Amino acid sequence: MVRVYLDHNATAPLRSEARDAMIAAMDVLGNPSSVHAEGRAAKSVLERARGDLSEALGADGADIVFTSGATEGAALALAGRGLRSADVEHDAVAAWITPDLAVDQHGAVAVKYPAQACVQLANSETGILQDLPQGLAVSDMTQGFGKLPVAFNWSGATVALSSAHKLGGPKGIGAVIIKRGTDLAAQLKGGGQEMGRRAGTENIIGAAGFAAAAVAAQRDLSDGVWDRVASLRDLLEETLAVEAKNTIFVGKGLKRLPNTVCLATPGWKGETQVMQMDLAGYAISAGSACSSGKVRASRVLKAMGYADDVAAGAIRVSLGPETTKQDVLGFANAWLAQHRKHRARAA
Repeated sequence: MVRVYLDHNATAPLRSEARDAMIAAMDVLGNPSSVHAEGRAAKSVLERARGDLSEALGADGADIVFTSGATEGAALALAGRGLRSADVEHDAVAAWITPDLAVDQHGAVAVKYPAQACVQLANSETGILQDLPQGLAVSDMTQGFGKLPVAFNWSGATVALSSAHKLGGPKGIGAVIIKRGTDLAAQLKGGGQEMGRRAGTENIIGAAGFAAAAVAAQRDLSDGVWDRVASLRDLLEETLAVEAKNTIFVGKGLKRLPNTVCLATPGWKGETQVMQMDLAGYAISAGSACSSGKVRASRVLKAMGYADDVAAGAIRVSLGPETTKQDVLGFANAWLAQHRKHRARAA
């Protein structure tokens, strides 16, 4: 069976540019904190990656602090700050905020005091985008970077989170982007690396891969790759909607990620659909990958006002640059075949 990967919001395939950069960095011997020639060589790899990443993410003049991923980045950006948000944030962010901001049926978060709030740029489950207010304390931009023409410097956020593997870099490295002059208390303390904000010997291999992936992702944006992906997303929704009359396409018609389809069929468990599609050769998700294995309705959809049976019947299909029309139509046929069986059992 030929497998088709349609779960890019969980993790994207490693880009060849990232792989090549990582292989080259593996041959660099020194510790970036060492002052001898070998250490300076390692430091050069790290700072070149920091500079390339800053340019690719539109963060000139900001501080780029490398972390082990967006989850650690969330701890650095949010711990002890008492920020507020709505109950649509990723679990890594939700652990640190008070979820008392209102969110409407279209997924829009109401922000009255930006300096006291944390608001994501794009929801990983629905793909819905937020209009970020100027002066926002923190934004999780993990899903947006590499898929949207967004720059940190004009995003409105003071601090932003990012993760390499969401845009075709390696797993296990991310970055916090910090507007210069902003104070954040280190959560990992020790040697004082990363401008005193994150101790521990830097992962220069991961940093090199992250930067190379970010540069390649920006090139894809300029070349219109994600416009093509958006057309495939629309094709998939249109194909399914012809027959699946009771299925809700969350976010359709709203500003959203170009690759994300969130569909919910009341009474048909999302986990069941994921398993059925897996057996048919298609990798999809029932929500955030960090919450997989937990049999529960999507709290994101529940926060948006959807009923429990709708929230429990949601799946996410997230496309990538290598996704083809054949992949999309093949998935549509496989899903609709199972949808017919579900309707027959429910009749």
